[in-house]
Amino acid sequence: MSTTSSSTNVESTQDNTSAFYSFEPSSKTSSLLGRIENGMRNTSNTHKILISRDIGEEALQILEQERSDLRVHLQIWSEPNPADRSWLLQNVKGATGLLVTLFEKVDEELLEAAGPSLKVVSTMSVGYDHISLPAVAKRGIVLGYTPDVLTEADDRRIDWYNLVADICIMLALMASRNARIGINLVQNGEWPKAPWSPFLFCGPQLSATSVPSGTQPSKVAGFLGFGRIAQATVRRLEAFGLKNFIYSTSNSPNLNTEPESKVLDFSQSSQIPVSLATLAAHSDVLFILAPHNSSTHHIISKDFLKRMKTTAVLVNASRGALVDSDALATALKEGQIFAAGLDVVEGEPFVLQDHPLIREQNCVIIPHIGSATTETRVAMATLAARNLLQGLLGEPLEAGVDLSKYT
Repeated sequence: MSTTSSSTNVESTQDNTSAFYSFEPSSKTSSLLGRIENGMRNTSNTHKILISRDIGEEALQILEQERSDLRVHLQIWSEPNPADRSWLLQNVKGATGLLVTLFEKVDEELLEAAGPSLKVVSTMSVGYDHISLPAVAKRGIVLGYTPDVLTEADDRRIDWYNLVADICIMLALMASRNARIGINLVQNGEWPKAPWSPFLFCGPQLSATSVPSGTQPSKVAGFLGFGRIAQATVRRLEAFGLKNFIYSTSNSPNLNTEPESKVLDFSQSSQIPVSLATLAAHSDVLFILAPHNSSTHHIISKDFLKRMKTTAVLVNASRGALVDSDALATALKEGQIFAAGLDVVEGEPFVLQDHPLIREQNCVIIPHIGSATTETRVAMATLAARNLLQGLLGEPLEAGVDLSKYT
């Protein structure tokens, strides 16, 4: 086992392919890199693995384990920011394995730079929009990802979709209760000067309100996309007293091809599929949880937003491009909907002070942290490492992407 990083050349190489940058790795990572440096020095007949991030000690320990059937040489970009594209293109040549995150684009250019030696790509992510599946498949490269991550110690499932569901509820609460406005007021020292009034900072509550017996419940939660994250969110909303849920999928009729249902019938089920028009008109809180593709791009459009309730709250924890940001900013400014809570924004991370959504105080934005817990990140990194090693050994991947339709 040997390694090089983007900052420290722990093994001299004749071709000098590493780009070195100023970086102070964590003490744990430095210690581990030191241990690897003192290990196998001979890199002849080894598998070169290019790693685009500091993936932590636990994952590196998996890769550093000496095996009689596999010898590897790690080349690591250790800076906290995304790997420089030129560094990837320069150093991927001759790699057998590539471990990346969502922020590194694996396309024709990168795969061509890697050459025919590349056998496996492992991404430390649930999604793989950043990877060209046809380009990977035509080269016979296997692809691993991290959809459900497991702790090795006791085989307990750490379900990432539960973590995103937590964020969905947090955003719904923050948006509906004017959290951004209140936090800004306190941080700017303006709370003492704010004139109190009975409806100051008030917004629609997330909890279901009581209604006369025999009438429809007053709160309906809507979902665009009704997979595991949505189901986990439903379970949390039930604790708030919500009982009625509607949903549309990417296969639901176009917004203008099926009329809006004026009355919702929950007598047979608490979860009913509806048209997009009905979803827009009846949702008190709407969660955007569908995948992004050509059919869902900007599906939350100007027309969709105009059909929503003025008291509605929109939450997006899927992909930013499902929502037309300009249309949403206009809807918030003009009071077409009450508020929005976003974990994702189209064009992220370049969401600066002049972004139209940043200017709207009834829009809460957090920086795509839906699954950001320490436990989950460690589990994702270790699964990505296991996928990579399994690919190098020609074994079935613990979590592999089916590329058969591209071959």
